[in-house]
Parts: sequence; structure tokens; C-alpha cells
Amino acid sequence: MSIAFLGPRGTNSEEAALLFGGADAELVAVSNIPALVSAVETGLADVAVLPIENSIEGPISTTLDLLIHETGLMICAEVVVPIRHVLVAAPGASLDRITTIVSHPQGLAQCRRFLDRFLASAEQVAWLSTAGAVKEVVDSGDPTKAAIGPLRAQELYGGDILARDIQDIRGNLTRFVALARDDAEPTGNDKTSIGFTVRENVPGILFKVFQPLAGRGIQLTKIESRPIKGRLGLYVFLLDFEGHRRDPGIAEVLSEIGEMVKELKVFGSYPRFPIEQFDELFETPALL
Repeated sequence: MSIAFLGPRGTNSEEAALLFGGADAELVAVSNIPALVSAVETGLADVAVLPIENSIEGPISTTLDLLIHETGLMICAEVVVPIRHVLVAAPGASLDRITTIVSHPQGLAQCRRFLDRFLASAEQVAWLSTAGAVKEVVDSGDPTKAAIGPLRAQELYGGDILARDIQDIRGNLTRFVALARDDAEPTGNDKTSIGFTVRENVPGILFKVFQPLAGRGIQLTKIESRPIKGRLGLYVFLLDFEGHRRDPGIAEVLSEIGEMVKELKVFGSYPRFPIEQFDELFETPALL
């Protein structure tokens, strides 16, 4: 099986691809998220692994818009990767000499506290990927530059680790979805993702759509919205809920929802990732 991932090597996307496909999978690195979808649609890869949401920064809008508007590929799996950032510099560098920090904008955003406390005067430079930033800094040999990236990138490209686990929040997780031409077979522990638009923006319309789910005791796991392109104030509503679209109860719910809404798109049903294994990373929020 060939799996397209957001390259270069050493990214969290590569780690997600390895978790999904195993060590024997053939990995295909591409440069951007839309190219991941195209890789499967054109036969360059069997599956594409895309980031869809982060526990700190929220949804990945590019991925959501691709699913809504641009592809008929279906979600066949989900993978959750803990994001642990390290600060990497060329061999021999030290923290007090760093004047430039290079990383993907998400990496910079997720390490604000560390940067404010230890490198407040350093210039922050955006890069296409965290792994690419690590490679750039190490290859440059410049002792005044450092990169924020995954430990895997440092293991691949070298350099010295100046600081570990510099992300603001320990429970920093990114959820990836695997897209293929077909979704997964039922396992008994599945999720289904859908998107819909309403016929009229009237009071209570979402309540009516949710009633079939509540009436059958189906657990919602995510709800959000994305604007309809070109029309302010109108939205596509996105739901994830437990169960497989082929389960009799879920099939009935989808049929009922389909009759109430203007458009309904099923993005796929797939095995639920055991996110509970990461519960120890999350601290109880303080009371305000």
C-alpha cells in the first residue's frame, strides 16, 4: 500500500502515515495538502493522510474545505499523533546565541510561552514544514539559528537539541484522517463524518436535525461549521458521531437527516481511534 503524506520526511504527517500503514508501507511525500488528495485521485498513491484538527489550534480549514467542496474520496481511518516539539540548532550552538527561530506557523504558535520566556527578541521565520525547518537550520551550520520541530526530524537530519517538550500544552494532539476511494468496513467501534447545509436559516433547524441522533442515543463527538464559499452568513455544518453508516440505526438517521436538509454529504465511516490512551496528557482546567 502506498501512502501520501505531507513531506518532507520527519514531519508529524509522516509519523501518522507510519502509524496508519506500518513500517512496510510505501510512503510518498508531497508538498501541500491539496496535492495529497490529488495523489490518490490520480493513482500516485492508494491512501492519503491529512491533518484535520489540532487540540490547540483547532480545525485545519484546508482539509475541511477539500472534503466539502473538492473531492469524493472518503475517510477510511483516523490517527491521532501527540505533538512534542524540540528546539534544534546546528552542532555547537547555544541558547544564548540564538537570534532567529524557524518553523511552520503552527509550530511557532504552539510554542509561544517558551519563545516569550527564553527567546523573546529572536526573529521568527515561517517555513513550509517543521521538519524542513530543522533540516534548513542544521544544513546551514549557522549557530545563531534554531528550529522548532519533531524529535523525528532531529533524528533524521542531526543537529543539537537545545530544549525538549517546548509546546505550551502537554495535551497537544493532532488528528489525521486517511482518505481513499472507499471508506472502511464496520468494526463495531466506528465513527461517521458528515456535512450538510440547511434549506432555510430558521430558528430551531439544527435542533430538528439533531433530534434523530438524540432519539437513538447516538453520541456526537464533534460539531463545527464552515462558511459556504461566496455567501456570507451561510454555513456547512460538520458532524462526527459514533457508529457506522451501514449500521441499521445509523442508516435510518442519515435517511431522516437527508430528508430535512438541503444537501447531505457523508465523508465516510471508519474505526474510532482510541484517544483515551492520551488522557494522562491532559490536565484538569483551573476554575475561573
